[in-house]
Amino acid sequence: MSNRKGVSLDFLKPVIELEYQVDQLGKIAGHNKLWVYQQLYIFQKKLADLKKEIFHSLTPLQRLHLVRQADRPTTLDYIPYILDNWIELHGDRGGADDLALVGGIGRLNGSTVMFVGHQRGKDTKDNVVRNFGMASPGGYRKALRLMQHANRFNFPILTFIDTPGAWAGIEAERLGQGEAIAVNLREMFSFNVPIICTILGEGGSGGALGIGIGDTILMLEYAVYTVATPEACAAILWKDSKLSLEAAEALKITSSDLKVLGVIDRVVHEPIGGSQSNPQQAALTLKQELITELNILQKFTNDERKELRYQKFRKMGTFYEE
Repeated sequence: MSNRKGVSLDFLKPVIELEYQVDQLGKIAGHNKLWVYQQLYIFQKKLADLKKEIFHSLTPLQRLHLVRQADRPTTLDYIPYILDNWIELHGDRGGADDLALVGGIGRLNGSTVMFVGHQRGKDTKDNVVRNFGMASPGGYRKALRLMQHANRFNFPILTFIDTPGAWAGIEAERLGQGEAIAVNLREMFSFNVPIICTILGEGGSGGALGIGIGDTILMLEYAVYTVATPEACAAILWKDSKLSLEAAEALKITSSDLKVLGVIDRVVHEPIGGSQSNPQQAALTLKQELITELNILQKFTNDERKELRYQKFRKMGTFYEE
């Protein structure tokens, strides 16, 4: 487990301590090899059980902290495992190339697909370049250009959501942030091709929705999807951002909650420890889910898919009162 991962996540300290003990046992040499292997097996079993217990009982706020870690895989970490012969495409054809939102073309199980997704940085310098995964209007217009290209040439669209929200700076508002996201929402409802959206980590507010309209919404097991961060919600409702734990519980931001509410369609299981513990395994699991869902969606006609997409989002938020 990386140092970056263990810095602020108190709930992972027992795991880090056991991993250290396992590592030290693995380095021991001498005449007690049999004893060492026996102890190593015991510690590895304890470690696996402890991880399973901790990760199955994470609170919503702990999940949010988990997916904000620097070693959490991002869009460009998944793509090489999911797509063959892929290439990144750049620019919104309006003078901007926002690196917080990436996209390109590749092949999935023999079929050509278009992908777009948020891209966070891996360190401070990279985060500055990619604006911490918070896309500008140019990023959403780049995504729209690529999706329109996919629709024109009948390529299915895969989107990957991982952002705390759209960039909220004055310059973004001046360049039409709200309009860019709204146009994406409208256009994604109109596309004939299948659209599969996957929430990889943190799906925040309109920044997530800007590439979040699809026929099928997948969500990684420990990911979160929310109208506002718990900190912002607590500050708005109770004028106290320290009440973020209560806000996180009330917002229903976890994959299991959102599956019950009908906001997402499928929960994609992650390795114990989260996708950062084994990015390759997480990516291959997601790849199989994408292939399965795409095969299902391609059985519908264009009109049937668009009607189902429309009805899917119309049903969200409905409730009954006595």
